[in-house]
Amino acid sequence: MTTRRDALLTLPLLYAAFGASAQAPKAGPPKRMGYLALGSDITTPRSERPFYIAMSKKGWILGDNLLPEPAYADFQAERLAGLAEELVRKRVDAIWCNGPGATLAAVRATRTIPVVFQNVGMPVELGLIDSYGRPGRNATGHAFFTGIEVDTKRLEFLREIAPAAKRLSWLISADYISSETLAGGRYEYGQLLEAAAKGLGFETRFHPLRAPQDIDAAFGDITAWRAQALAGGGLQVHEARQRIAELALRHRLSSAFHLRWNVEAGGLLSYGIPPSEFAYIDSRIVEYMDRILRGTPPADLPVERPSRYELVINAKTAKTLGLTIPPALQARADDVIR
Repeated sequence: MTTRRDALLTLPLLYAAFGASAQAPKAGPPKRMGYLALGSDITTPRSERPFYIAMSKKGWILGDNLLPEPAYADFQAERLAGLAEELVRKRVDAIWCNGPGATLAAVRATRTIPVVFQNVGMPVELGLIDSYGRPGRNATGHAFFTGIEVDTKRLEFLREIAPAAKRLSWLISADYISSETLAGGRYEYGQLLEAAAKGLGFETRFHPLRAPQDIDAAFGDITAWRAQALAGGGLQVHEARQRIAELALRHRLSSAFHLRWNVEAGGLLSYGIPPSEFAYIDSRIVEYMDRILRGTPPADLPVERPSRYELVINAKTAKTLGLTIPPALQARADDVIR
């Protein structure tokens, strides 16, 4: 399986961030680091993955003083709670979590073992932290997004390129539309998305995804509704980006995504975190994990947020759909794929 982490394996930034060897950790028993994720493992050997190479430059040697404990749910969200509890039973020293579901499962399983998260939106609203500057609990990390503003801006760009589109389908991870909070309530982000779309003249429907294999069934519903535009984001959308681009073009859907990889696959536009930012995020996760394994409480490490967003437009896709990119928008784009 390919994840967006795979796309970073060849990026030099993560290596450059740790060019100098750090002071070796104090002698003692090896540290056990859990890794909890909704998706599946990748085929690259751990010793060749940027995270562990970067950790080795901090003095953490895989199989010596750093013992990984990976736990993958293989897109079965109901398994996350049990996997988190198993990591706690293994007495790991810290848990690295990828995504909101994994992070919620980990923080529910333990309020003492440090949790470092990434690819989590709205960590305050989910109850994972008290605030970005002062997390206040056993979790910290990097927030993937922190409000409706970026999603609204993405829809504004879509509206500029496809002014005639009225029906907008959301192809998005189920846990972004409606998320369970740490306290057991619900955070209805879908309501904010629907309001933002309505303000731009879109009628909307949601097609929640739980696995990449849900794509074809979702497109059956999308075409039956006669949608004219598509907005998508989340791990499942990234995993199935080639198939989504193919189906969107076949059904002549103007599309807007979170990440440029969907546009490179054939989507119309994206507005979100650039690849270089993901490499930086990974470098910060390494920094945080290193400090936590050395004894820094997670409550002392502020949760970081994206520092830059990019607009990418696929001119070939626009031409295929018979759309004209407004000159002002084209000039504003960070990249236009031709």
